[in-house]
Amino acid sequence: MKIYHLKRTQVLPITLTEAWDFFSTPRNLSRITPEHMGFKILYSSGGEKTYAGQIIRYKVSILPFITLHWVTEITHVKEPFYFVDEQRFGPYALWHHQHIFKEVPGGVEMTDELNYAIPLGILGRFAHWVFVGREVNRIFDYRFTVLEKFFSDKKVTPLAKTA
Repeated sequence: MKIYHLKRTQVLPITLTEAWDFFSTPRNLSRITPEHMGFKILYSSGGEKTYAGQIIRYKVSILPFITLHWVTEITHVKEPFYFVDEQRFGPYALWHHQHIFKEVPGGVEMTDELNYAIPLGILGRFAHWVFVGREVNRIFDYRFTVLEKFFSDKKVTPLAKTA
């Protein structure tokens, strides 16, 4: 099985608390997912905030007329520094997505680190080359742009210098 890796880092002009509050709220996923994907949360266990063991069920369109159901579990949480979601059922053979938050001068460095694999062996590799790899990159490009705009009016007090 071929495992693909994507890593994106972005500095947002918000506090660590603001970053955590936004990204650890599952309903905000639809705000940072391209509209053409028809992303919708069908169920989220345990309420509004992310916690280890949380199950989230989604519906997402990968192509017109092709809608998939996807189930992820939040497997690790260390508030406000990171959480991990892993696919339990869905289109991937492997989906392991780390969301990491680090306070930096001017805001928060947010890192998405994704490891994923496509099923179906050589057909999956071909699908990745033709479509899936580009689509995964487009989703994270879209997120970058949306987050830049969404948080553009925020100003953060710089970190205090330590001696």
